[in-house]
Amino acid sequence: MLRDMKARNNAEVDAFVAKLKPPSKELVRALRKLVLETSPMEEAVKWGFPHYSQNGGVCAIIPYKDHVNLEFYRGTELNDPNGLLEGTGKKLRHVKIHRLDDVKTDALKELLLEAVVLNKK
Repeated sequence: MLRDMKARNNAEVDAFVAKLKPPSKELVRALRKLVLETSPMEEAVKWGFPHYSQNGGVCAIIPYKDHVNLEFYRGTELNDPNGLLEGTGKKLRHVKIHRLDDVKTDALKELLLEAVVLNKK
């Protein structure tokens, strides 16, 4: 599966990640891997950040100084029984990732899968 993920990687996203400094670089790499392993998505740098789409926009990865956001374009439509989603936008919601352990949760993967399914409807 990792080989398939590499085949879908976008060189522009590779360059974006290469410029990051720790700890953002490690968090973005882990989120990128999770997104691409969860579902076959197209990735591209849009508006300066990695964006992922499948039948429309699904999510984006946006690094900040002390955390990385995994932003969901249709976040207000997602079930969030674990209370991970934050934000007050019309549709956009995000999950703040502070540590690598935050990426390795079933709840985060479930949000990604649900976001992909929303675009299939």
